[in-house]
Amino acid sequence: MRKHRTPEQWQALVDQQRVSGLSAPQFCKQENIGYASFCNWRKRLSDPSTDDSAGYGEASFLDLSSLMGTSPSSGPGWNIVLSLGNGVELRLSQHG
Repeated sequence: MRKHRTPEQWQALVDQQRVSGLSAPQFCKQENIGYASFCNWRKRLSDPSTDDSAGYGEASFLDLSSLMGTSPSSGPGWNIVLSLGNGVELRLSQHG
């Protein structure tokens, strides 16, 4: 049966492997951990480009009400670009 681990638990396992003196495959076999999952989490936890303020798998919200332009002098509207990775962007525009 597969065990669901939190990012903190994976970090503890990565740290344990590092100080154990065992290779990653040996450590995974000893701890009955999937080697591919271990490698994925080790990379994920060490790669600063995957770090975000919301954490892994958690939703975060940004209040965009200030962009709605409640007065006529607030400008022509808003333009939002959301980068989804791999060169994919979602663009939202509104014209006043």
